[in-house]
Amino acid sequence: MATAAPVSPSRQRVLDTLAHRTPDRIPIDFGSSTVCGIHTLAIAELRDYYGLEKRPVKIFEPFQMLGLIDDDLKRAMGIDVEGVYRRKTMFGFANDRWKEWRFHGRDVLVSEDFVTSTDANGDLLIHPEGDRNAPPSGRMPQGFYFFDAIIRQNHFDEENLNPEDNMEEFKVLSDADLAGIVEDVRAANETGRAVVANLGGMGYGDIALVPAPFLKDPRGIRDITEWYVSLRARKEYVHKIFERQTEVALQNLERGFGALGNSFDALFVCGTDFGTQTSSFCSVATFRELWLPYYKTVCDWVHKNTTWKCFKHSCGSVERFYDSFIEAGFDIVKPGAVFGGGDGAGSAEGALWEPAGVLGRGRGYAAGAAVWDAGRGAKAGAGALRDIRAGWWLRVQHDPQHPGPNTGCQHRGDVGCAEGI
Repeated sequence: MATAAPVSPSRQRVLDTLAHRTPDRIPIDFGSSTVCGIHTLAIAELRDYYGLEKRPVKIFEPFQMLGLIDDDLKRAMGIDVEGVYRRKTMFGFANDRWKEWRFHGRDVLVSEDFVTSTDANGDLLIHPEGDRNAPPSGRMPQGFYFFDAIIRQNHFDEENLNPEDNMEEFKVLSDADLAGIVEDVRAANETGRAVVANLGGMGYGDIALVPAPFLKDPRGIRDITEWYVSLRARKEYVHKIFERQTEVALQNLERGFGALGNSFDALFVCGTDFGTQTSSFCSVATFRELWLPYYKTVCDWVHKNTTWKCFKHSCGSVERFYDSFIEAGFDIVKPGAVFGGGDGAGSAEGALWEPAGVLGRGRGYAAGAAVWDAGRGAKAGAGALRDIRAGWWLRVQHDPQHPGPNTGCQHRGDVGCAEGI
C-alpha cells in the first residue's frame, strides 16, 4: 500500500481549505479533473502570455478538447492541485503514441488512436477506440472547438430492457488499470501539490456518459431524451443500474485503497449535472429518491475507511441540492459557475453569493462542504486571475464572523480566455 504524501505548502493550503482553516492564500486549481480543465487553445495562449517555451499542447480529453497543463505553466499560474485521470479518453482510446495534428491554426498533439473523418457538411467526426470502421461517436461542427456525442440508440426495445446493458462501461478495475493509477498517483505526489484522483465507475447518470461515445455499439438506454424520460417513467430500471454501479464502485474503492492507501487527498466521485442556467434537470425529491442513497453509500465507505475527501461536480443552478449533497457526504462541491451576470435569483451565472451556504457561512447550511469554483472563463475572457483571487477574498470576508476561507479557487479555462486569466 502506498503511503500518505508529504505536506508541502501547496498541499497544506488545500488541506487547510478543506478543513475550514485559513490557508496562507486561497489555493488555485486548474486541471485536477476533466471538470476543471482548460481548452487546449487557451493553454497555448497562456503559454504565450507567460512567455514560456512554445510547444504543442497535448489533448488528453478530446471530447472537450482539454489540454495537459505542463509543469512550467502550473508554476507560472500558481496551481496547487494535481490530477490523476483514467488513461482512456471519452472516445475509448488510450493517450499514448502522440502524433501532431492541426487545430484552429495551432499545432497540437493527439493520441495515435485519435481517428477522424469529415462528413459532407465539413463536420469533423471521431471514431470510438480509434477504429475507422466503427460508426463515429462524436461530431465537431465545422469551425467549432469541441465534440458533441452522436446518439446511437440502436438496440432499444422498451419491452425487454436489461439494466446490464447500461453497465457495459462500468467494470471492476483491472490489474493493469490499477497499476496505472498507482503509478500516476506516485508521480502526482512528487509535484508537491494536493492530489485529486479518479478511480472511475461512479458516474451515476452522468449525461456525458449516457451516450457512451467510448463504445463502438452501445446497448441500453443511450438517447439523452430517453434517459431523462426514464428518471420519471422507468425509476425501477434506473435504480437497478445504480445498484449495480454501486456494487462495482465499492469493489473499486476497496481495490483502490488497498493499492493506494491515503496517498491522495480527494476522490472525484461523480460529474452528473443537476442544474441548468436557472433551473434543474430534476426535482430535489427525485434526486433524493434516485441518487442520494447511492452517493451516500459511496461517501460513507470513503469516510469510514480513508482520509480522502469526496468530490462532486454539477453544472448549473444547484443551490436547491446543497442540503442533499452535504447529507450524501460530499466534502467538495464544484458547481459549473458562480460568478457573472444574470437574474441573481439562484442562477449559477447570476448569484455572486449563491455558494455561501455550502461554504458553511450562512443560509443555515453549517460547515458542510467546500465549494471548488470561482467561475468560468467565457469566450469574452471573463475575470483576470487576480480578479478571481480578489473575488474569492471578497466572498470569504463577506461574513466577518467566519473570516477563514474554506473554498478552493478554480477557474474553468475556455476558448479565448487566456487574456482574462
